[in-house]
Amino acid sequence: MGIIEDFGFDPVFMDFMKKLAIAFLIGIMVGIEREHRTTEHEIFAGVRTYSITCITGMLTAFVSEATGVGFVYVAALFFGAICSIITYSKIFLFNRIGVTSPISLFFIFVMGVLVGFNYGLFAITSSIVVAFLLVQKKPLHQFAGNLTKDEIYNAIQFLAVAFILYPVMPDKEFFGVINFRSAILIVILVSLISFLSYMLLRKFGTKRGINYSGFVGGFVESESTTVALAGFSKRAEEMVDPVLTGILLCNISMLIRNLVLALIVDPTGQTTLYMLPPQAVIILVSIIIALRHNKKFCPIDGGELKIESPFSLGQAFKFGVAFTLILVIGSFAYKIAGTAGIYATALGAFVSSSGVIVSVTLLAVSENISYATAANTAVLASLISTVNKILLSKISGSSSLFSLARNNFGIIAVIGTLALLLWNVI
Repeated sequence: MGIIEDFGFDPVFMDFMKKLAIAFLIGIMVGIEREHRTTEHEIFAGVRTYSITCITGMLTAFVSEATGVGFVYVAALFFGAICSIITYSKIFLFNRIGVTSPISLFFIFVMGVLVGFNYGLFAITSSIVVAFLLVQKKPLHQFAGNLTKDEIYNAIQFLAVAFILYPVMPDKEFFGVINFRSAILIVILVSLISFLSYMLLRKFGTKRGINYSGFVGGFVESESTTVALAGFSKRAEEMVDPVLTGILLCNISMLIRNLVLALIVDPTGQTTLYMLPPQAVIILVSIIIALRHNKKFCPIDGGELKIESPFSLGQAFKFGVAFTLILVIGSFAYKIAGTAGIYATALGAFVSSSGVIVSVTLLAVSENISYATAANTAVLASLISTVNKILLSKISGSSSLFSLARNNFGIIAVIGTLALLLWNVI
């Protein structure tokens, strides 16, 4: 304020101008998207209307500081009435179904009010999200149309249970090991990451190639994706190399996902930083081998990958139980056998590498083990999950695929182990 006063500017006027600029830009941002809809049909409000509405909301809040908050209520009723008239006209006079325009207009008024009450950052963030939803109209409709009834039911059931349980769970540690409220939040976040990848896979299927399917599928569940891809190798001998590349890319995305999970559970990034050097070596070697085996990245349409939606109570329950058991076992193993006991929990990666990563990172965050021990165990879990791809190729794939997987994933595992040992020596 001192600088503004030194130049002779009124601080109140400068505050007003700042709010005016923010309200104007918010109205322009959403209004442009609405104006663009004129290419499809006539609209009731465009750039000017949205900008004026947002500025009016800002002025209403600004003036209410002197007149009282009742002025905001009157203005809200006024704009609510306008939006109701627009909705009635749209449906009954113009025979067009939809209430997006009136609702978004009222939303813009509310954003202006937020700006006037010094909540500009909240208004900007909310407006960006709404503008994105408006722009993505067709993709979102296609996304909803691609969902099956079972997937919708599972997602609603999962979210209902998760968000009912989350608030009622006590925010404290049991046995000095697990906080159930934090555990539920972690399950939701991990399931959300997997679900986004799953929907990408559902949207594009394998029509963009086995490589695409493998890479995206690895973020969902690398074991199921490996099994599904390995089955394609039995159809024709020429599919072995593309399938191997798909599994390699699946493993690469699993390795990347494990780093992200460690960062989510430990926002300080200490576990991730300890993991990064050896994990990066494993990823780099995997990329080199993938490039060597499929230089042209042939987009073969192998067929549908049968992977269950991660937004289901069954999948969430399995992950929750896996990482809770590993967390409890790891805690007791550390008390009994020290660091060696924690390292032994990495064997849980044969079931779920993400479960191991989440568990050991939580132990580090709660100061039960060191960040270095958690990172080493996480990298070991990634290596065990990598070796597991050989076993899965043997079970589900052809003999040729198993031979290639054994050689290539064996090389990755050996180099990764050496990198981990060298990192700990240094």
